[in-house]
Amino acid sequence: MTLVEIPGSKSVTARGLFLAAAAHGTTVLGRPLHSDDTEGFAEGLVKLGYRVDRQPEAWTIEGRPAGPGVASADVFCRDGATTARFLPALAAAGTGTFAFDASDQMRRRPLGPLTDALQELGVDLEFRGEPGHHPLTVRANGIKGGELTLDAGLSSQFLTALLLVGPLTAEGLRITVTDLVSVPYVEITLEMMRRFGVDVRREGQTFVVPAQPYQACEYPVEPDASTASYFLAAAAVTGRTVTIPGLGSDALQGDVKFSDVLREMGAHVELTPDSVTVAGPSDGLRGVTVNMRDISDTVPTLAAIAPFASGPVRIEDVYNTRIKECDRLDACEENLRAMGIEVETGRDWIEIQPGEPTGTLVTCRRDHRIAMAFSITGLLTEGITLDDPDCVKKTFPGFHQALGALRESWGI
Repeated sequence: MTLVEIPGSKSVTARGLFLAAAAHGTTVLGRPLHSDDTEGFAEGLVKLGYRVDRQPEAWTIEGRPAGPGVASADVFCRDGATTARFLPALAAAGTGTFAFDASDQMRRRPLGPLTDALQELGVDLEFRGEPGHHPLTVRANGIKGGELTLDAGLSSQFLTALLLVGPLTAEGLRITVTDLVSVPYVEITLEMMRRFGVDVRREGQTFVVPAQPYQACEYPVEPDASTASYFLAAAAVTGRTVTIPGLGSDALQGDVKFSDVLREMGAHVELTPDSVTVAGPSDGLRGVTVNMRDISDTVPTLAAIAPFASGPVRIEDVYNTRIKECDRLDACEENLRAMGIEVETGRDWIEIQPGEPTGTLVTCRRDHRIAMAFSITGLLTEGITLDDPDCVKKTFPGFHQALGALRESWGI
């Protein structure tokens, strides 16, 4: 058995930074993720006038319930979707003029459902380029609150941003959702809001957010379940055993359920409250048909090991993966075909036939998840190289070193 230490969760770190900034008092985030995305979020807060002290093992944030501590700021959100979607909402609840921009990659990703909702709530928001996308300017004068109808079928982050800002409004929010993808990420948000002192009431598809102050706390960040998926997949496909400490049945993140997919394919999975262990089957993985709508960040992980299964692997209901850092269904199809694997795709699905991948240069499309996923294919395939190995810094700068250590311990 190999123990693999996974860095802190990106989604938990980002939500923790927002909640800490909005809370009364000083919050300590224990073991946060140090990556391009989370550093970008923290630097965005600093630009907005929040005090953030970043040490290796903990980040300390002094809350400002009244909003940003400066009258104006220019914030560059890098590639980070949480930064690009959460910070304009946080700024809107304060007072001042705040300009936001992002990388070309992030500029292409949609903001429309969120920015439409903010404008409906009376926020003065101007797009400086394509409507519904960065760059944009928020002329903030607080948010009154009220009722909203929201389509979160493309990203649960639209709903999360509104839930997080709800307690900072004058009257609270009542949000009715017509469609919602990646539901477990919303559950992370609701549970973390509770830890910071705010209970959101859910009535069917409606979320009722009270106007009440967040309270600072000490918050330990659990390991990143999406990142863990690569190491669990590595065990499953090689017949080895991996244990991830700190991530188990008590985890907030829905992506821990990727282990259920591996179980369905024949891997042995043991889940305790604070650990997950996967042992790959000696006779290989089986094919599977699986709906991954709620764990869509792990789609590339499954696609990358799918050729080694004994039957077809079909992944369904994952249209939202087409509007991530890249079109992930298309990227998976392109790279698997380059390896000689037979693949079919539709609007929201991909089906991968069993085969023997051949070495190729993986086209990463600046997407950390494509790079990390197909690195796992390389455990069993000679000649797999990445055209952009550094893109993993977005969420796990030490990924290649960690995978190299695993290969060495397994003698691969």
